[in-house]
Amino acid sequence: MFDLIVKNATLPDGRRGLDIACAGGEIAALEAGITAQAGEVIDAGGLLVSPPFVDVHFHMDATLSLGRPRMNVSGTLLEGIALWGELKPLQTVEEIIERALRYCDLAVSMGIGAIRSHVDVCDDELKGVQALLEVKRQVADYLELQLVAFPQDGVLRDPAALENLTRALDMGVDVVGGIPHFERTMQAGADSVRILCEIAAERGLMVDMHCDETDDPLSRHIETLAHETQRLGLQGRVAGSHLTSMHSMDNYYVSKLIPLIAEAGLHAIPNPLINIMLQGRHDSYPKRRGLTRVRELRDGGINVAFGSDCVMDPWYSLGRACMLDVAHMGLHVGQLSSREDMRWCFDAVTVNPARAMGLEGYGLEVGCAADMVLLQARDPIEAIRLRPVRLAVIRAGRVIASCAPQIGALALPGRPGRVDPAAYAPRERSDA
Repeated sequence: MFDLIVKNATLPDGRRGLDIACAGGEIAALEAGITAQAGEVIDAGGLLVSPPFVDVHFHMDATLSLGRPRMNVSGTLLEGIALWGELKPLQTVEEIIERALRYCDLAVSMGIGAIRSHVDVCDDELKGVQALLEVKRQVADYLELQLVAFPQDGVLRDPAALENLTRALDMGVDVVGGIPHFERTMQAGADSVRILCEIAAERGLMVDMHCDETDDPLSRHIETLAHETQRLGLQGRVAGSHLTSMHSMDNYYVSKLIPLIAEAGLHAIPNPLINIMLQGRHDSYPKRRGLTRVRELRDGGINVAFGSDCVMDPWYSLGRACMLDVAHMGLHVGQLSSREDMRWCFDAVTVNPARAMGLEGYGLEVGCAADMVLLQARDPIEAIRLRPVRLAVIRAGRVIASCAPQIGALALPGRPGRVDPAAYAPRERSDA
């Protein structure tokens, strides 16, 4: 007797016609033709069942704050930072909690099972830290929330940031963050990387730094991050987020840099929606895209994971908690157009970010957590193309969100609303 069986599923790796049996919060069996009884049975009908989407880079303390206290008129990164500085003293812990919980509900309904959120510690009251630790507690049963102590104004540039960051870690924040390119000098940026990595090493924590989020090709703090990772034995525990300056670097330097990143076991976290929106703002034409060198990093053996970064906040006025939107943008901007590339883009919002976050029990194999999403698509490429509805979101073997099929979205045999291809067959042409 199982708690739940999902029958006739297609998996992202191409396996088809499998039944997924869940018991005790885990996947207990994965094979064709399971005949045992279950408390609930879902017929996937050959559609795609995926492990949950994972958003490895987000700012939950700012989400859904669009328009408060004003809009970002220029649309630039720097005005967004300035606007966030105006909002921080105005918002309350309760307000941050309310917005974050609303976002978590949205994210779960869109199939997201884990989020790594940076939380600003350049606030002596640590309102964002208080709020998101409470949110983490409240959503623990249905969403994995990992928090990064993020010194938005620079851990050395802001006189209280280092102390506040330490306090945040003492309160239970999971990951050490940083923003070296926002320090006052290149040397100060390098010093900040060293200091923050040493803190992580001492505490046994992971590191995720906003690194070189600029169009300046001389912003090379990722090189320092790779060095400190190796010096301190942090391999596999460190991520460099954004890395947009690499888009503007010369090829010779990048040919040296990518092997250093790979050797250090760093994870690379581009954020396609936001990078394409914020970078290249000082260019006329030709205008840089700003997204880092996704293909080259991947081909260099580096784990590359896409993040969404923002939804309706001072930096980005759009977004809907859809990691398939993120994959779709990453595919286009990175010109990842082969069938293999497009399937990889699905991995960039599922298995790759799960690896970067160190998620245990993630995946669709016996013994993994019974967490999965049934999508109204037949394979990963179709999922990115259509960005379809999430028919069922399953957590620990229990359906926690569901949506009715979108009629006419797929030309599937036997499904209501199927379009008759014959109606659109080419007509015989007459030259008369």
